[in-house]
Amino acid sequence: MTREIPDEDVVFAEIADRLRDRYPQASAADIDAALGRARAHFHDAKVRDFVPVLVEREARAHLDRSASSG
Repeated sequence: MTREIPDEDVVFAEIADRLRDRYPQASAADIDAALGRARAHFHDAKVRDFVPVLVEREARAHLDRSASSG
């Protein structure tokens, strides 16, 4: 039994869409920057299964901090 592994670029595009829906006050550039920083943080992770979840969580935390400080 094999499990299909989705293309990470597709998964991250879906995450970007969710972030845009969740943070309509944030610019696309701010969302892309938060997502890019989070992806870079996990770039060298050897186990990739949970990277999308961790990236989304980190990007949301950054956007939450930005929203509360500005």
